[in-house]
Amino acid sequence: MRRLLLVSSLLASSAVVAQVPAGNSAPQPVPIVDTIPPAVDRPYPGVIKLDVDATDTERGIFLVKETIPVAKTGDVALLFPKWLPGTHAPRGEIEKVAGLVVRANGRVLPWTRDTLDVYAFHVDVPAGAKQLDVEFQFLSATRPDQGRVVATPRMISLQPNSVSLYPAGYFTRQIPIQMNVKFPAGWTAAGAVPARATQGAGGATYAYQQTNYEVLVDSPILAGRYGKTWPLSSRVDLAVFADDPKELAATPEQIAAHQRLVEQAVKTFGAQHYDHYVFLLSITDDLGGIGLEHHRSSENGVDPGYFIDWENSVTRRNLLPHEFSHSWDGKFRRGAELWTPDYRMPMRDHSLWVYEGQTQFWGYVLQARSGLVSKQDTLDAYAAILAVYDTSQGRQWRPLIDTTNDPIISARRPKGWPSWQRSEDYYNQGLMVWMEVDAMLRQKSGGTKSIDDFAKAFFGIRDGDWGEVTYTFADVAQTLNAIVPYDWAGFLTQRLTETGKPAPINGFAMNGYKLVYTDTPTSYFTKAEKSRGTDASYSVGLVVNKDGVVTSSIWGSPAFAAKIDVGTTIVGVGGEAYSGDRLKAAIAAAKGTKEPIRLLVKNADRLRDIAIDYHDGPRYPRLQKTGQGDTGLDRLLTAR
Repeated sequence: MRRLLLVSSLLASSAVVAQVPAGNSAPQPVPIVDTIPPAVDRPYPGVIKLDVDATDTERGIFLVKETIPVAKTGDVALLFPKWLPGTHAPRGEIEKVAGLVVRANGRVLPWTRDTLDVYAFHVDVPAGAKQLDVEFQFLSATRPDQGRVVATPRMISLQPNSVSLYPAGYFTRQIPIQMNVKFPAGWTAAGAVPARATQGAGGATYAYQQTNYEVLVDSPILAGRYGKTWPLSSRVDLAVFADDPKELAATPEQIAAHQRLVEQAVKTFGAQHYDHYVFLLSITDDLGGIGLEHHRSSENGVDPGYFIDWENSVTRRNLLPHEFSHSWDGKFRRGAELWTPDYRMPMRDHSLWVYEGQTQFWGYVLQARSGLVSKQDTLDAYAAILAVYDTSQGRQWRPLIDTTNDPIISARRPKGWPSWQRSEDYYNQGLMVWMEVDAMLRQKSGGTKSIDDFAKAFFGIRDGDWGEVTYTFADVAQTLNAIVPYDWAGFLTQRLTETGKPAPINGFAMNGYKLVYTDTPTSYFTKAEKSRGTDASYSVGLVVNKDGVVTSSIWGSPAFAAKIDVGTTIVGVGGEAYSGDRLKAAIAAAKGTKEPIRLLVKNADRLRDIAIDYHDGPRYPRLQKTGQGDTGLDRLLTAR
């Protein structure tokens, strides 16, 4: 025993010597000192004045002038918003801030960027100064590879967080601010903060009502040359802007469907958490797409055809129900770790399975209840969601709860193998967990309770309150327990943390519909293919765009076995030039045979002849009803 201990001691000693070779330099770290004051819940002494010139739509350059009152001399830190609600990550585009100049008493003051937080600028306020006069430009993206395009000659999506700085040391709700924005002449604008508009030869100036900085940042503006607003209720409007005025030709029946969306949401949640709400909808090829929730508005971007090609826009009509549901889930009720007093404090995303997962659940329910999307199309959309997780293998190693870190880990950049890596699965797998909760509530209560009872209990409190009420995991479980006693904490923990289990699609089967695969696509699936290309995910394991470029290769699929990855170009199918129809025909022709599907593929300058060993024919997902009469899912999708 003593000899073994001696040997172990000698090995440990030699390891220490090996780690720090004699004579090598070995520095110690410089201590990290945070010189920026933390946010305190106290009133800011004065009102910030913010003036934005947004008339340079050709180049997308926003000119900013800001007057920030100061009540002390010495170091003041000015912050650019970093951690943005709804993005769940530090996504503020600080790299687009240019030409920053700070003055006091007419004299230019030097500024220094903080060495720890590059979103902060330090300014030494001289004696006698009452305000800082700040100027800078926000150089918005001119190409999609620079970020989201927010300005075109016909439309602007203006997010106040991009065109303002704010003083450190205060809760943002305690900082008063009044903003004026100048748009091109003849334009109109819409947003949640009331404004007085003045049209002039040099442009249209909107003077926005004084509010606090938290509300302003949560209140984007959509403006353009061609716009129209429809009232959906006494408290909700639909403001639509388009590149082409013909896109604004909504029919009365289409507007009525959006009115029913508001009606069904209010009936579902039992309260409204806004004084007034506006859907900001852009119909455009040029402005960057978006779907972003706010408390009293939402930013929604869709391709042309939303109204005028209504039949084929069905796959885009889930966007508004989803973002509207966020007014209740995510904005009013918010995970405690997701609420922050300013835009510098990091958000912790672990409750996104509720924030986004249950919102995803309600978005599909409300699209069906309102008739914005038909019940059958909703069922077919569910089938497409379930099939993704039924065929992906990422659950073998990575739990659902860990995917809530993805907005920070990957900043929503594309991944090469999302079926294995996983990517923000808390949205759709969260939907499946909540469907299982609904089915369990129905079964355990003998059909007298459902997730509608949870919605009213959890979200339907304090009508008219558009502050925030935070919650914890325990609060979610306790609310469910009050509806139907059960070990909800244990069940939810299992679903959030398990690995190596099949996708949780059983909630749909418990509610009367099971996932099956047939050789014929649903109408919804076919319409979705028009935007994403040929989808053979559930047969050979590929999605291929119109140019033959592979945009998805499913981990473990026949295509994966043939070493096809994202970015591979399919040049030929069976000796003929590639087309989506030829790929589908080859998959069908190989069914029941021993002949492989032969493809000519290209990676960079390298060509390969490959054979995909697949013989089960086309496979497309759909939901098949089990049993007779109204099922739990039938009742869930029925209008209230």
